[in-house]
This record gives sequence, structure tokens and C-alpha cells, in this order.
Amino acid sequence: MKTKFEIEFLLKTSPRVLEDKLTTPSGLGEWFADNVNANGNVYEFSWNGSKESAYLQHYKPGSKIRFKWVNDEEEDSMTNIVALNIVDFADDDEVDENKLVWQKNVSDLIRLLGAELS
Repeated sequence: MKTKFEIEFLLKTSPRVLEDKLTTPSGLGEWFADNVNANGNVYEFSWNGSKESAYLQHYKPGSKIRFKWVNDEEEDSMTNIVALNIVDFADDDEVDENKLVWQKNVSDLIRLLGAELS
């Protein structure tokens, strides 16, 4: 059984710039994975020879994007501040480690955007 966890980052950036980094293979490849390919609504992410696929479940431009890992068994600006809410699942003994991975990845994203945390 996996544990659901959430991390929220408030970023001072344009939603349009952030959206490109979250919705395109090239944008995701800059901060999230070594390589990303998309075929329709299926995105393939590669890290050090390991591959994972995710479905793009929901995309509302300027508002929301939701991916679901293919092998995941769980269901699931006026101020220029954008909330990036990460919802993920991990084994109980891996939650803290996964949070650190997300924090590192989002730090890379923030650097690429030239943004800052609010």
C-alpha cells in the first residue's frame, strides 16, 4: 500500500512559462527527467536508463495538468504567484526520500524559470 503525500510550492512566475515546463517533452526534460517523449497522451520519462510512462489525464491550459503513472495502482495571476501542487504516492519508508527528490526537481525548475519561491 502506498502513502499519498502532497507538497505545495508558491512560485513567483508566469503561469504560461511554467505551463511550458510542465506540458511539453522538452520542458519536462529540462528539469524532471533525463529524456521525455510523448505519443499522444502518453509520456515516457527516462532516468539513467530506467523508463516510466504516464498518461496525461487532464489538461486545462493556464490552470491544471494531471499525469497518472501507467504502473500506478493508486486512484486517485494577478499577483504572478502560481501554486504548484505535487501529489504523489510512495511506499511508507520512501515518502521522505521522494519529497526530497521533488524538492530538488522543483529547485531545478525554479532555476530554469528564473523564478523564486514566494
